[in-house]
This record gives sequence, structure tokens and C-alpha cells, in this order.
Amino acid sequence: MSAYLDAIAQRVLIFDGAMGTNIQRYQLTAEDFGGQATEGCNEYLVITKPAVIEEIHAGFLEVGCDVIETDSFTASRLKLDEYGLGHLTHEVNYTAAQIARRVADHYSTPEQPRFVAGSMGPTGMLPSSDDPSLSNITYQQLAQIFEEQATSLLQGGVDLIIIETSQDILEVRAAITGARRAMAQLERQVPIQAQVSLDTSGRMLLGTDIAAVMNTLVALRVDIVGLNCSTGPEHMREPVRYLAENCPLPISTIPNAGIPLNVNGQAVYPMEPEPMAAALSDFISEFGVNVVGGCCGSSHEHMRAIVNACRKAPRHARPIADNNVSQKDFTKIIPANVTSGIRAVTMQQDPAPLLVGERVNSTGSRKAKQALLADDYDKLLSIAREQMEGGAHVLDVQVALTERVDEANQMAKTVKKLSMGSEAPLVIDSTEANVVRAALEIYPGRAIINSINMENGRQRIESIVPMALEHGSALVALTIDEVGMGKTTERKVEIAHKIYDICVHEYGLPANALIFDTLTFPVTTGQEEMQTAAIETLDAIKRIKAELPGVLTILGVSNLSFGIKPYARAILNSVFLFHAVKAGLDMAIINPTHTIPYAEIDAKQRQLAEDLIFNRPEALPHYITYFEEHGEQKTDTNTKVDPTEGMNVAQRLHWQILHRRKEGIEPLIDEEIHSRTEAQQVATGEAAVDVLNNVLLPAMKEVGDRFGAGELILPFVLQSAEVMKKAVAHLENYLEKQEGYTKGKV
Repeated sequence: MSAYLDAIAQRVLIFDGAMGTNIQRYQLTAEDFGGQATEGCNEYLVITKPAVIEEIHAGFLEVGCDVIETDSFTASRLKLDEYGLGHLTHEVNYTAAQIARRVADHYSTPEQPRFVAGSMGPTGMLPSSDDPSLSNITYQQLAQIFEEQATSLLQGGVDLIIIETSQDILEVRAAITGARRAMAQLERQVPIQAQVSLDTSGRMLLGTDIAAVMNTLVALRVDIVGLNCSTGPEHMREPVRYLAENCPLPISTIPNAGIPLNVNGQAVYPMEPEPMAAALSDFISEFGVNVVGGCCGSSHEHMRAIVNACRKAPRHARPIADNNVSQKDFTKIIPANVTSGIRAVTMQQDPAPLLVGERVNSTGSRKAKQALLADDYDKLLSIAREQMEGGAHVLDVQVALTERVDEANQMAKTVKKLSMGSEAPLVIDSTEANVVRAALEIYPGRAIINSINMENGRQRIESIVPMALEHGSALVALTIDEVGMGKTTERKVEIAHKIYDICVHEYGLPANALIFDTLTFPVTTGQEEMQTAAIETLDAIKRIKAELPGVLTILGVSNLSFGIKPYARAILNSVFLFHAVKAGLDMAIINPTHTIPYAEIDAKQRQLAEDLIFNRPEALPHYITYFEEHGEQKTDTNTKVDPTEGMNVAQRLHWQILHRRKEGIEPLIDEEIHSRTEAQQVATGEAAVDVLNNVLLPAMKEVGDRFGAGELILPFVLQSAEVMKKAVAHLENYLEKQEGYTKGKV
């Protein structure tokens, strides 16, 4: 039980204001900070000037705040090392917690207990990014850094851990892991309040939107989800509205006192106390926000106004989150959604199913295998994008090769590339636990793990399920046990019950994070024992959905048609998919570009496919004979549309930069320069400059304009810049080199 969560269940709690802003008011000298080398390290003041920190805490409690944050925001070892203070990590965090604890206890009363939040801010690293410096840290290194900090804060007596001002959702995940490890080590559990910073477009720095934030954090079982810093309350309104309508947990909202202005080299926060208080009061009465407070720029005066306004504000009831705040049953409240580093996708599509693209797969795609053998991750990204353009909601990623032994390394590189280059959530597909771990530790969102089974008893479950819980992942479970693959409906359902009991009842995995694959066997081989395979699978889906409420189902659809010609496979797979969805199928692993809507399939072909699926007399020979006689059936899915069709070369160059396509950029440059030298009778160098100024730069300007308008996110801008870089590098071959040229100094 947590007194902090119990208090949230009873009333709105009000956090303190800005530590840094109020430290600045003291106009401290380098000597106050312990010398020039440590000047500016606010956290070190708990050692050198503890009275100042104590006075700031007391001021916030005097005006009525319920919670004060420790002066430890950038007190991780990584940040303290910048001042040469890393060796004092424990002392700084422990002392910060002790000071806050002492002041909070002094002001606590039975009517108004005061709480201490152990503040853990970002390390300055961006592990999700492509930047070689900012991403040069592992998940485990980050988790260890946050574990060390959390351990000291917990020993110092904090009531909760607050992870705040977060810029990268992968770092947030590592911080949560570190905090949990510290709690386990000390055998002391406290709530985790996880807060991210969104820009004015409503996204984190690397593009993560509020839906992806919420679903990732809820799946990680934090106790409070929130926003802080970055903007004033006016830009938080829509993200807060989304949380109010969708988040099953309490919500915190701790904005800056407006967006800072640069006044004579100083950050000035323009929002006055009364307007800020009114905005937060509205959040309480309109959206049911549970926790408010002030971030950068918020003074004691701001907090006095906020306390006065918010204490009397009637809180809007949120039935989704308000019942039994301190006793949440996470097996029931985690939404059935997965996330990428950018967006969230529901696993329960309406209409069903969720389509899982199957081509980023070394065993199922020759192109993918060749790309992996050549370490061509740009090619894998291209395959992934084709799957998304074809309608895939998420992407199955499988990189195992008999020719190579570095599966974990290749999986990590592939996941990194896909995470930064596409918006689709990923399914991590491997039989090796270390490969799954490598993927989860590089992946920013909530993934699906494919898969677990009981072929070796509980072994696979016990190696994978703890990872799924730590990373908030969903799990595909194959209906296989020690006896073998479940081929009959009874066996499939029996195995599903065994897996469910272990995962849900023993480990506490949410039921909707368990996705049963009832296995698809080919009905096209002529084997007598396989003739009813489709019927057994469809019936098993119906029973599992009925007998194990909440679980989801998935199938590798194309296994059904193994061994026949591609055009006959497409028809059979599409008809089977239709009937599987009717039976309750939630997700299908399939190549969406080879899927034909049921209603668009010729009636005769549809009947032949259904005869085969439902084991009607002579169905297989009739099916094979028909398609041998009629040949390939032309459908819209056989034709790939070229999005640049009808464009001239300059327009194609513009399109490729805007849409982040490197492939073929250099031949287009050559063609455009050649056409300009002929049409305008100019030298190639002059034509090259013309192409740069009038084709490439306008394309990048449009990229910048779209970014500024919130239509593009940072990773996509960087990828367009990579295409531009490649184009300009090739263009330079046409430009004369200038002797003695210098770029100067910055």
C-alpha cells in the first residue's frame, strides 16, 4: 500500500515549483557551488549550500504544496561526471532525499501529509536516435545509471520516484527498469510517476506522440502517467485531453510558466501566476487531472496561486482511472495496443484483422535474406516500407541465417533501422532468448514477441515471459507442448489453457497481451491427416476466444497454401483469412500486397477455395486443375503503382528527398544535369549549381516547412537530410574544385 496513491485517490495533489528557477534568485557565486569547476551544478548545492535548498523546499510547503521534489534532477552519475562529481553520486542523491524528507516531515499533519518525490531527469543521451554520440550508450548501461540514483533516493526516504522531462521513450523505459531493480534490491516498493516532455506539436523530441507514450508507459505498469516542462499549459491541453479519455491511470500535469523567452541572454518565463493557476484548475475540472504542479519558471508566488485555485476546483470524474487507484489490477487495465517509437496501433482492429507484414524475414523473403547477408539495412527498410504501403499495421522481423552466427547483432541493427525509419510497431521473431533481449533493449516502443510454446515444458516461457513483463511486451504463444504441435481442436485448446494459466495466473501477464497462434497447416499437400487442418484451426480460434476471455489470436495464414502456385495461393489465403476473421481471428501474419478482398474474388474461385478449406469431396484436385487451366488471375494486387509516374526528372528528385528515398538518386542527378546542359547550352558545373539551387534546396525547404508545421517528425527530417547528402555528394563531381578554399571556423 502507498500513502501517496491513497492520497491521490482522495484528492488532487499539488507538486512544488521550479528548483532551478528559484536557485537563480539567490544569485549564488562560484564559491557557493564549491568552486568554478562545479559552478552551475544545482544538485551539488545539497552538499555545499543545504540551507538554500531547505529554504526553497520550505517555501513551497508554506504556500500549501503537497509534494516536494528532491534536488536531484540531474544527479545521475553520467551528469555529475560532467562536473567531476560522479564519485559523489550516492552522497548527493541520498542527501537531497534526506533534506526534502526532513522538511516534508516538519510540515506534515494528519490532515495534510506531505510527500517527497525522488527526481530523476534525463541523462542527456538519446538512445533511440541515429546520432553516433548521443546514442552511444546501451539500455543496460542506462538502467544501471538510474538504478544507482534510485537506490540512493530510496535510502534517503522518498515516497515515490518521479522520472521527468523525458525526451526519449527508450530512456524512460531504462529508467523504469533501473528504479524497479533498486526497489527489488532494497525490498522497498514505491510508486513510479513517469512524465515526458512534448513540444508544441504534441510529440517528444524524437517524434513519439501522446498515444505511443501512454500505451508504452501503461504497459510498463507505472503508477502515474504525466507531462511536464517544455511548454506552458496552453500547449498541453490536447495531450491532456487524450490522456483523460484513454489513460487508465492517474494523470499528472506539471507545465512550465509558459514557453521561455530570451531576454538579454536570460530565459524568462512569461506566464504570470494567476493565468497558470486558472489553466491548471481547468485541467482538474474539465479533464480530471489528479496531480498538478509547476516546472521551469514557476516561483513560490506561482505555486501559491495554483494551490488557491486548485484546492477548490471540483475534479471531473474519470471512471476509467478513479476506482481503487492504489490497488490497480494491471492484468485488466493495460490496453490491447502496441507502439513504435512514434505511434500506437490497436491489436484489435475494426474491422479485423491487424495485418502483420511478413517480408522482413530471412526465411520467407529472398530479398530480405540477401540484404541481411550483405548488411544492407537500407534495403530492409525499403522492404518494410513496401509492406506498410501495402497495408501492414505492424512488421514481423526475423533475421536468423544459417550462413551467419551473429543473429543478435543483426536483429539489433535491423530493429534500430526500422524504429527510426518507419512508424510501424514491430514483432520480434526469434527462437533465441538473447536475440529477443537484444531487440527489446534497442526498441523504443511496446513490441510483440514471437513466440513462446511448451515444446520443452516451461523452459521457453520462463526465459521469455520475465522479459515481456520488464519491457511491457505482448506475446505470441504457439499451441505446441512436449507431445508436439496441436493439430486437433482439442489439443490446441488444451495447450492454450496450460500456457494461459502460467502466463496470466502465475506471472500476471495481461490476458490481452497473450496472442494465441492455433497453427496453420497446409491443406494443399494431399496428406489425409491434413485435410481437416483448416477446420481444426478455425474451431480452435472460436473456442479459445470463448474459453479464455481477453486473449487475442493470430495465424500465419500463408502456411495453409504451401506447395501450390502463387496466384492460387493468393486466392486460398484470402478466402481462409475471411473465414478466420469470422471465427474471431485478431491478427494475421501475411503479405498484404498478396491479399485480395473476399468480395472481389471471382465467385467460382471463392467456392473452390471454400471447398478445400472445409474439406468437401475432391476439393484439392478440383482446385489445382482449375488454376492450371485458367492461369494467373489478374488483380489490382499484381500491379505495383509507381508514385512518381508522370513526373519529370526534377520532380522525381524533389519527391525522393521529400519521401526519404536514397535508391536511384544518383542516376536521376546525372539525367537532370545532362538534360540541362543540352537544353540550356551551359557547362555541367553551371547546370549542377542550377540543380542544387532550384531542385534540391527547394525540396529540403519543403521538408523544413513540413517539420515546422508538425507534418514531419525529426527522424524523417534526418532521413531526408541523408538523401540530400547523398545527392549533393554526387553533384560535387560536376563542380570544379577551388584551390586554397577554406570553410572557416565556428
